[in-house]
Amino acid sequence: MIFDDLPLSQAEGAILAHSVRQGSVRLKKGHLLTAEDIDALRQAGRQSVVVARLEASDVHEDKAADRLAAALADETLAAGEARTGRVNLYAKDAGIAVIDGERLNRINGIDEAVTVATLPAMAVVEPNQMVATIKIIPFAAPTSALSLAETIGGQHDRGPVLRVAAWQPRKVGLIQTRLPGTQVKVLDKTAQITADRLQGMASDLARERRCEHSTKTVAGEIRFMAQAGVDIVLMAGASAITDRRDVLPAALEAAGGTVEHFGMPVDPGNLLMVGKLGAVPVLGLPGCARSPKLNGFDWVLQRLVAGLEVTKDDVTAMGVGGLLTEIPSRPQPRDQASKPARKPAPKAPRVAALVLAAGQSRRMGARNKLLAKIDAKPMVVRVVDAALDSVAESVVVVTGHEAEAVERVLADRPVRFVHNPDFAAGLSTSLQAGLSALDRDIDAFLVLLGDMPRVSADIINELIATFDPSAGRAIIVPTYDGKRGNPVLWDRHFLAEMRTLAGDVGARHLIGHHAEQVAEVAFADDAILLDIDTEAALEAVKNKADPQP
Repeated sequence: MIFDDLPLSQAEGAILAHSVRQGSVRLKKGHLLTAEDIDALRQAGRQSVVVARLEASDVHEDKAADRLAAALADETLAAGEARTGRVNLYAKDAGIAVIDGERLNRINGIDEAVTVATLPAMAVVEPNQMVATIKIIPFAAPTSALSLAETIGGQHDRGPVLRVAAWQPRKVGLIQTRLPGTQVKVLDKTAQITADRLQGMASDLARERRCEHSTKTVAGEIRFMAQAGVDIVLMAGASAITDRRDVLPAALEAAGGTVEHFGMPVDPGNLLMVGKLGAVPVLGLPGCARSPKLNGFDWVLQRLVAGLEVTKDDVTAMGVGGLLTEIPSRPQPRDQASKPARKPAPKAPRVAALVLAAGQSRRMGARNKLLAKIDAKPMVVRVVDAALDSVAESVVVVTGHEAEAVERVLADRPVRFVHNPDFAAGLSTSLQAGLSALDRDIDAFLVLLGDMPRVSADIINELIATFDPSAGRAIIVPTYDGKRGNPVLWDRHFLAEMRTLAGDVGARHLIGHHAEQVAEVAFADDAILLDIDTEAALEAVKNKADPQP
């Protein structure tokens, strides 16, 4: 491909490399320049344009993307229309994304022009969910590179590089063992949670049996399940499996089956047993399988329901990414039973807003700036109302200086007050007081300053929407024109570290200590920088002008 800044006299038929706006002419990047375009550009005063010309050895980006999509995917994926060198691949049915990572990496390493991005291997997908996107880096791919990618994708003995293993409705049997003192409600809950899990994968808990926790009895129940025609047998022991010679593994072998692997490098889920009785998979469940939270058992069960074999090597390869944590954005199996769609909506994070309103306003003289009115509303009320109008779940207001007056103007607002008697000792004391008043089950908290009246509910909502600790976004910082401001949103795991702060400082320095977990959100409004410290600044914000420092 030839890429150059050409005079207009030589540009007809070339591809425009950058969008052009000149006079009344508006041409988009990737546009094929016509004689009319050249005349219009010349009349607008343009002398040259940066263009790309395809050579005989090049394949146009859209055609190349279509060819690569055909080479990589099978009939379980639907390809979108090629546009600007991109083709998206969508799942036709619910199931698991099966990806040949070794071949995909080879394809991505052929040439800079050829790129394929996918969901993680074995990710659960829903119908019409995007599984992969193919992008040819503008504006063409070399024929040789594309042909090699097609050759790698066409190794039919290895199957397609990309496919979806759809759920195959299964009849599942559950055996639960009892010991003296085992509560019936625990067994009932386990059965219901298991049924909910299976329902989300188009499968049913066909049979459930309860028996004493002994090798002989459990072996009989395993044989019963196999004879009853279930496709998968699950065993939940009254006591967790601790060894291959424990009751559940021993019962499987006594029933004529084999234990293929015990233990897995996934937490929670370590104490999982994988085995078989003939062709029927048999799983000994870890204790965490009684909970709807994601655990290693889910990963194995999903593959089995999708018709994929689970070997010892498959289990031992689950360690990368196997440290599982409960996060606000992860869908929970318990949500599936109450919703018609198989994929529950992500759970919104529970975020508390902490408004610091204890300061003495020294630079304002005798006046308490937080009570100063802006558009007939006290400044602190404007801040609290923004928090209440946002998606934050609760609002805590820390008072100190003139606490009664501050509480009076907020008396009709649904907020929780906490008083800081040591407010004169500095900002950290107010922060500590506020942190101590937060609910224990929150996922995150937002620290707002009572003297920032232009921070809106929309700003707060955008910060909350960005929060996702699983994606490395645990501290959310607003910016304007490259400058960091307030409020800042923090994951609850920073509470312990914040409680060690002292003096007239906030938590700003902790942002630098955890840079890898910080996400910045840029705003077009300087509201996130504007705090009111002087009378001049107050008058400026009243007049909707930028206050001078």
